[in-house]
Amino acid sequence: MDSRTVELNNRERAALQAIALGTAEITCSCEPDLFIDGLACCDQFTARRLAHLDFVAPAQHGVPGERVRAVLTDSGRAALSQELAHRSAA
Repeated sequence: MDSRTVELNNRERAALQAIALGTAEITCSCEPDLFIDGLACCDQFTARRLAHLDFVAPAQHGVPGERVRAVLTDSGRAALSQELAHRSAA
């Protein structure tokens, strides 16, 4: 998906920033859950939307339901960079 066409809300942007900082985990699942600083992200829609947009992925393969480190994909890095640049220009 082209990151230029996706508008992120504040929660999505914050989740991507946490993932970029290396403080997030994701469950190995087709409908993943996100954990930030060891706590479950209460907004499951955000976690799943970011995964389905291919902005976030597990750092390694795991068994279904296993929590592994979450990483930004190239698309996720581009979307976050664009959002941060847009916010600093405003």
